[in-house]
Amino acid sequence: MHKLLTCASKSEDINYYMEAVLLLEDQTIFRGKALGKIGTTTGELCFNTGMTGYQEIYTDPSYFGQIVINTTSHIGNYGTIDEDNESSSVKINGMVCNYFSPIYSRKTADSSLQDYLEAANLVGISDIDTRALVKHIRHKGAMNAVISSENTDLEFLKTKLAETPSMDGLELASKVTTTEPYFVGSEGARFRVAVLDLGIKTNILNNFHERDCYCKVFPAKASLEEMQEFQPHGYFISNGPGDPASMPYAVETVKEMLATNTPVFGICLGHQVIALAMGVKTYKMHNGHRGLNHPVKNLITGKSEITSQNHGFGVDRKSVEGNKDIIVTHVNLNDDTVAGIKIKGKKAFSVQYHPESSPGPHDSRYLFDEFIRLMAD
Repeated sequence: MHKLLTCASKSEDINYYMEAVLLLEDQTIFRGKALGKIGTTTGELCFNTGMTGYQEIYTDPSYFGQIVINTTSHIGNYGTIDEDNESSSVKINGMVCNYFSPIYSRKTADSSLQDYLEAANLVGISDIDTRALVKHIRHKGAMNAVISSENTDLEFLKTKLAETPSMDGLELASKVTTTEPYFVGSEGARFRVAVLDLGIKTNILNNFHERDCYCKVFPAKASLEEMQEFQPHGYFISNGPGDPASMPYAVETVKEMLATNTPVFGICLGHQVIALAMGVKTYKMHNGHRGLNHPVKNLITGKSEITSQNHGFGVDRKSVEGNKDIIVTHVNLNDDTVAGIKIKGKKAFSVQYHPESSPGPHDSRYLFDEFIRLMAD
C-alpha cells in the first residue's frame, strides 16, 4: 500500500502550487491553485454531481466548450487509465475542483491526473469552495467563465470572457464528430447499425458490439443516402454538445430516417434532434442535468431507473404533449422534464440520459435490447 501512495506527478514543477483565478460572467471571483497546464481558458460553467468517473466526464464529447465543476471533494486520487476514455482526447475546456490530488492509489493506473491534464493542454483550478460555487450558479443559472493561471489581471480576464460565445445557439457537433466513417464490431454480426456521430461516447459503441451489431459511424453531416449504402437494420443518433436547434442539417437527415420506417434510437442530443424532426421545440435549461444519480420513471412499465445524465438543453414538455404523434415514455422525477419519447406508428424512440453509462448505474441498459428487438422484427 505504501508504494501505491507514492505514485505522483512526473512533473518536477507541479503547477498545483501556483495561483489561479476563476472569473464568472456576473463578475464573481474565486481564487485558488493551478492544475493541469498553466494558461487561460474559457467556456460555459457547469457542474457534475458524480462521485466518480472524472476521466469519463473529461473525455465525453458532450462537454465540449464547457468548464466542469467536480462537486465531489477529492479529484485525481485514483489517477487515469486509457481504457476509461470515452473518446480519443479530453473534450472539456477547463476543470474546477476542491481538493486536487497530485498522487494516486489505483494499482492499474497509467499516470497521475496532473500529467494527464498537462498532456491534454487542459487548464484548471483547485482549492475552490465548490459548494459555494455550485449554489451560486444553481441560483443564477449556467453562465460563461474564465480560468487563468498565467495572467490574473482582472481586465485581461474580462476581455477573454467577453470573447466567449454563449452556448445558446452554438453549433458544436461538427467540431467533435468523426471526419471519416469508421467501423466498430464484426462484419459478420447479425445487425448493421448506421451511427450518426454528433459526439458519440465509446461505451455506446461497446454496447452495440456486445449485442452482435456491426456499426458504421458516420460524420454528423453525412446524408441519409450515404448511410443507406451500408444497408443498416437500424439508425442510431448519438449524444453530443451544443444547441440542438442550431443543427438543421441533422434534423433534416433524421426526418428522412423516420420516413423510411427503419428502427431509430437516439440518446441525449440525438433525443433532442429526433424531437425537433417531429416538430417539437427544445430549450436551454437553467442549469441542466449532469451526474450519476438522476431518478427517471418509465411510464410504460411503471418502474424507476437511476440514470447518468449530461445535458444543458431539453425537450419542451408542452410542445411534446401537443404533438399527437409522440408519446412521452420517461420523465425525470426531480423536475418532471421529458426523459424519453417514442413515435407513434414508427419503430423510433429516444431518451434524455445515458443507458451506456460508464461509470454509473446500469438500470437502463435494456434500451439497447429494445432497439435490437425492433431491428429483429
